[in-house]
Amino acid sequence: MKIPLCKPSIDNDEIKLVSRALKSSWLTHGPYNQKFEELFNKKFNYKYSIAMNSCTSALECAVKSLGVKGEIIIPSFTWVSTANAVLNCGSKPVFADIDYKTRNINLKNIKRCITNKTVAIIVVHFAGLPCDMVEISKYCKKNNIKIIEDSAETLGAKIYNKFTGTFGVGCFSFFPTKNITTTEGGMLTTNNKNTYNYVKKLIAHGIDKNIKKKFWHRVAVLPGHNFRMPNHLAAIGYSQLKKITKFNNARNKIANLYSLELSKPFYKIDVPYIPKGFTHSFQMYTITVNVKIRNKLLNFLKKNNIEASAHFDPPLHSQNYLKKYKKKKLPITEKLSKEIITLPIFPDMTKKEVYYVIKTIRKFYKINNL
Repeated sequence: MKIPLCKPSIDNDEIKLVSRALKSSWLTHGPYNQKFEELFNKKFNYKYSIAMNSCTSALECAVKSLGVKGEIIIPSFTWVSTANAVLNCGSKPVFADIDYKTRNINLKNIKRCITNKTVAIIVVHFAGLPCDMVEISKYCKKNNIKIIEDSAETLGAKIYNKFTGTFGVGCFSFFPTKNITTTEGGMLTTNNKNTYNYVKKLIAHGIDKNIKKKFWHRVAVLPGHNFRMPNHLAAIGYSQLKKITKFNNARNKIANLYSLELSKPFYKIDVPYIPKGFTHSFQMYTITVNVKIRNKLLNFLKKNNIEASAHFDPPLHSQNYLKKYKKKKLPITEKLSKEIITLPIFPDMTKKEVYYVIKTIRKFYKINNL
């Protein structure tokens, strides 16, 4: 048996819509973009959503929409695109430590990084569990600090019945490992009309469609990009989004099964923690084990055809081009990066596959007398 780390759930619904979109000859952004964005708003209570070619593009647009450059606080325990977006827009990343149980940035660690140059915070909701945005939002509002939510991993997750991406400018990913996919793609969400209008121009070469002198004129008002999502990829997203509840429920059932079996005391494995009032979308299922056995267990799983991984090792402040931005010690980030394991999880994963992963972990512990 071979088990991938993840596998997108694509069926005839997506194939039919893509075929329809291709046959329409509308290959750039088009009608399905609007349908996808409107459904996104309806499902998650956003005022404005903009589909684009990647979450990285959404992050860069979010940073540029701040209108100022300065220090932007981010966790080091994340994917490189978070830091890249800050650097590519001329600002400076400031790395904050995280909470061990939630794997998320928290207000205590944010406060340690605040200076008079701080202009924004990019919170990264890890693996499907939201950060404590109630506490963070209250502080940021009081101190005039902008919030960007890297929600790549938390589509459909809530904090006290409020979805991620509604507390600041939200940035979502539709890479094939995520809760829904468009192959490559992302979404920016905002409740601010000015931000929406600015980003709409920014992703389309800086052209303002509201300025019309003659019908063939294209008037550019700022140096933009081509970050638009093609129509046929938006069609995939539109179809996938209709199934998000089903997908997330399946992920939660798999996660519950893992947690039930792996949380037994003799394993000495920490399973994911979910605070009261929070929901988890389980884009990833992560466990932590003793640092002395982490790499051995990962290699053992690999030898047994299980594609486990470690998110995120190395953390950002250990990457060569980012080391200079580390100003404070990050003990929890460093500890977690050496103990974490990401196990396979995807909506179509069978019970047989889940139990094969569990039995393989049990076998490892037995062989090593742990």
